[in-house]
Amino acid sequence: MTPDRMKGVYLTAHGGPEVLEWREDIPVPRPGAGQVLVRVLAAGVNNTDINTRIGWYAAEVTGATDAGEVGEAGGHAGAIAFPRIQGGDLCGRVVGVGGGVDVPIGARITSPINLPRPTIDAPTAYIALGSEVDGAFAEYCLLEAKDIYDVTASPLSDIEIAAIPCAFGTAENLLTRAGVTEGQTVLVTGASGGVGLAAVQLAALRGARVTGQTSPAKADVVRTTGAVDILERGIAPAPAQYDVVIDVVGGPGFPDLIRALKPAGHYAVSGAIAGPIVSADLRQIYLPDITLHGCTYQPPEVFARLIDLMNAGAIRPLVSKTYDLRQIAEAQADFQSKTYPGKLVLIPPKEAP
Repeated sequence: MTPDRMKGVYLTAHGGPEVLEWREDIPVPRPGAGQVLVRVLAAGVNNTDINTRIGWYAAEVTGATDAGEVGEAGGHAGAIAFPRIQGGDLCGRVVGVGGGVDVPIGARITSPINLPRPTIDAPTAYIALGSEVDGAFAEYCLLEAKDIYDVTASPLSDIEIAAIPCAFGTAENLLTRAGVTEGQTVLVTGASGGVGLAAVQLAALRGARVTGQTSPAKADVVRTTGAVDILERGIAPAPAQYDVVIDVVGGPGFPDLIRALKPAGHYAVSGAIAGPIVSADLRQIYLPDITLHGCTYQPPEVFARLIDLMNAGAIRPLVSKTYDLRQIAEAQADFQSKTYPGKLVLIPPKEAP
């Protein structure tokens, strides 16, 4: 039996942490046809949740994610409905199902943050968990059965699984779009963050030689994850060194990353924490036949590969710290400070140690 009310965090507007409202009277959703109700066991902290909170996806915002600018229609698909329960990363357990669903009660599940909704006219259409629909920053979360994946068999903990969907899903999508294969040289920017560490680990798993760009204080963590070489943050890479650049930083370093590619190299981007507005010399893109990949839409087969790796115990995220869900503002401040490598994870109050 599930209660009628639950504890959780409402996003009440775009803005600073003051727009995050702790509530203990949120109605528990009920699953309809094709839906499942999930008890949230753990929920990861991500850039995308902070970006949505501050409205960073709005076109009028041009600065880095920590610049303090606030947009007005800053969800993944523009304006979002308030109040919204954010949280794109989760591990949960199925506690209720709607009509036509054969998922067993008690199954441990996870879900991608970018939920594919392709159409003939928009083959890369998606909605984002915690942006266009309510997410995991509450005790319960309503999901479409078609969006969930069973991880009951995984040896990973609930906290580790909750650290995977956004970071590893984004990273695997970047590597897939860029066509990373064995023996290639790959540069990963922001290599000590959640997506960066995931990209290092997954690229090394593919047999690539990985260079991670990070601060000296976090270099050992990046090496342990699979990087063979380290490029200090703020240092421009040498020209024509890499087959692939995986970028989640953007900002003023973009021209150097393009120059760092070998002829016919691939640049894949899925983040711009240093700023979304960049400059480029187009000759340095078209003369050496560089391919640029913007990567957000994730085909189901990308996340399905991650599920296989999770259930086999072949990947493992670095979780540096956990917080009670009530501490969401503190967790997001720590995330933005880049104090900790890897991932930070929130625990709903009923599941807190």
